[in-house]
Amino acid sequence: MKTLPADPSLIDSRQAAWRLLVTLGLVVLGNSSMYIVSVVLPVVQTEFGVGRADASLPYTLMMISLGLGGLVTGRMADRHGLMPVLWVGALAVCGGFVWAGMSGSIWAFGLAHALMGFVGSSSTFAPLMADTALWWNRRRGIAVAICASGNYIAGTIWPPLVQRGVETLGWRQTYILLGIFCGLGMFLLALRMRQRPPLVTLAPANTNAAAPVLDRNRPFGLKPAQAQSLLCVAGVACCVAMSMPQVHIVAYCTDLGFGAARGAEMLSLMLASGIVSRLVFGLISDRIGGIRTLLLGSFLQGVALLMFLPFDGMVPLYLVSAMFGLFQGGIVPSYAIIVREHFAPQEAGARVGAVIMATLLGMALGGWMSGWVFDVTGSYHAAFLNGIAWNLLNLCIASWLFWRVRKAERLGTP
Repeated sequence: MKTLPADPSLIDSRQAAWRLLVTLGLVVLGNSSMYIVSVVLPVVQTEFGVGRADASLPYTLMMISLGLGGLVTGRMADRHGLMPVLWVGALAVCGGFVWAGMSGSIWAFGLAHALMGFVGSSSTFAPLMADTALWWNRRRGIAVAICASGNYIAGTIWPPLVQRGVETLGWRQTYILLGIFCGLGMFLLALRMRQRPPLVTLAPANTNAAAPVLDRNRPFGLKPAQAQSLLCVAGVACCVAMSMPQVHIVAYCTDLGFGAARGAEMLSLMLASGIVSRLVFGLISDRIGGIRTLLLGSFLQGVALLMFLPFDGMVPLYLVSAMFGLFQGGIVPSYAIIVREHFAPQEAGARVGAVIMATLLGMALGGWMSGWVFDVTGSYHAAFLNGIAWNLLNLCIASWLFWRVRKAERLGTP
């Protein structure tokens, strides 16, 4: 039976808090595949006898599929609720891991990750961020940040566990066991997500008496399609830059002679720092709003990427990895806040799905592009420079949108 939207009085309630906790667990389980493919990249490259760019292809296929799938699952969640979408996602996560663990070629391995991205991980990414934004008002920023931090909790927990499994059981057996565990866990937690979110129009969490009333028919003073397109381009640009360290830090450490285990530790540290970053940026966004949070995060991510250029020692790389995680963790959740503040809430699932799709396409493009640049140049120096250039594009778009917000605030109009 189709459920009706929840009573608006449940916004910011204890029920919303419990739902957020379940959401966090779903994100941790559903996004497990996003980071472990980086851990197995060196051993998969060796087993299948391919180059670094081809070995990066499964990650690229997964992220493209995750982005496209987020657009579809976001619309489906708007129409039918989260629970059926999450059940299908659980089956895809389990089946994708098992298929990958039994694959006989890099293409089969890649297609298995595409399945996990399009149906599995996508069900626990954009739809859950959109859902969380609708259950909270006063603490919307920190709530969305907690939801999004599940992605980095997954990146903190799974890489060292998978690396341990690769060393003791082999990567194939590790993949199969992880799929069974994550798929079953998602199926059980989805039972708690039957209730649809409240459907009411709320003011932005950071409004004050002097702030203009936002016109959600003209976000940033633009047509909705224009504003959406700009956010999507910004999402691609920031995540091309973001993907370089996240996808290639393990391979980078292997090339430097530090070993894959050290690289997995750096990735885990990077993503653990990202958890802190997302929570802190969530608190910040409750005070300054989504677009200012995006601008701040973009600037800091550029600074962190610059730090990778002069330092390639093991201890400095640990420190720079932690810095990168602390500086960039608030960028992706800020898009969900921006959509919630500037667009109609009835369209939240689809619009957040579209912007998150763009960020994931950026991750996919950046993951492959960095491997391609490495194959061409023989080092990662040029790949870091490429990421910095894309980050500048994101910074320019965020600055222009911020300027339009400031102009509207000065004039007292939307």
